[in-house]
Amino acid sequence: MTEQQTNNLLHGITLEMILTRLVEKYGWEELGKRITIQCFTNDPSIKSSLKFLRRTPWARKKVEELYLKSETG
Repeated sequence: MTEQQTNNLLHGITLEMILTRLVEKYGWEELGKRITIQCFTNDPSIKSSLKFLRRTPWARKKVEELYLKSETG
């Protein structure tokens, strides 16, 4: 189990932390262009976006992938 967690780059990072970092880095407008989902383009907020992302696995995956790409270069 320890080896799996070592290889998981998102271990210990919450979805809220990921989303907050992406909004700081790109802003809502650019984030909405990179990942086209309404919660980023129509009256966006952290709270509403988290609610949507927690219920929508494909969207969460896109957000996590963008985070990893932007943090690891």
